[in-house]
Amino acid sequence: MVGSGEIVVDGIHKVFKKGKPDEVRAVDGISFTINKGELFGLLGPNGAGKTTLIKCISTLLIPDSGSVKVGGYDIYREPLDVRRHIGVLTGGERSLYWKLNPVENLRYFAALYGVPRKITKERIEYLLDLMGLTDKTRVRVEKLSSGMKQKLSLARVLIHDPPILLVDEPTLGLDPYFARFIRDFVKNELNRKLNKTILLTTHYMDEADDLCERIAFMNRGKIEALDTPERLKQSMPQKQVLEIKCQGTLEREMFSSIEGAASINISHGDGFAYLRLNTDNPEIILGNIIELVRENAKIYSVRVTVPTLEDVFVHLTGASLKDG
Repeated sequence: MVGSGEIVVDGIHKVFKKGKPDEVRAVDGISFTINKGELFGLLGPNGAGKTTLIKCISTLLIPDSGSVKVGGYDIYREPLDVRRHIGVLTGGERSLYWKLNPVENLRYFAALYGVPRKITKERIEYLLDLMGLTDKTRVRVEKLSSGMKQKLSLARVLIHDPPILLVDEPTLGLDPYFARFIRDFVKNELNRKLNKTILLTTHYMDEADDLCERIAFMNRGKIEALDTPERLKQSMPQKQVLEIKCQGTLEREMFSSIEGAASINISHGDGFAYLRLNTDNPEIILGNIIELVRENAKIYSVRVTVPTLEDVFVHLTGASLKDG
């Protein structure tokens, strides 16, 4: 049994297309506890089951088995109490009414949650000011930028002042400026200042590393590891990473025969390919690695660094956080 906490998930399962050849075990026997005031992260690739888990916790989906308590309320017996105590934010969502302006949207959602009218006016003014949207109060949502829509979505989540927030891929599809605003707001305003309990899902390792006190690695419906970011990185058997930045086509199989190299991760970004190999002896394997890379790509830089959460995930699962 899992201990007491603000969110207690105990052995839940959720299976889609049950009994069919293409059955999907989206959530497969997951248990964990999130403490009051904690910012807890679920880190995993697209398709790992993170969103399904969020939907189960928020009562949008009913698990096939197991138990979940949120703020002391049972999701099966007390779903309305659960919903009153949570706010749910997802990335790229369309939970706003695009033909209405920000004030009209927030007024509508406040009414749904039963927020008194006098408090509603104050809350709307406070939240729009907090989000830097006071000059957009009469602009239809459909004319706002994606970043402003996400800010307004966050204001919607907070309109009834819930103590618990479920934040699912909040920076997905946002440009760097708005992504940074959302991350800073979640950490500094919501968690540190207002002491909200937050469950954050992401597949961005830097986001999880920067924001979360503890992280659970999720892959194919299961929790692979759970600890603080630092302890997860320190758990790596190899304490160094050889990273090569290049342009060209690389495959993991090209480097599988290299002795002294543990887990191998190849990622892409900004037009470059990045090869990362965990090793205790980068100087010994460097020559062979460079020779293999040069057969298929142009090398731009070589460096030795320390493991990241991405490296830990690859080591544990054999998959990349960018895999789907």
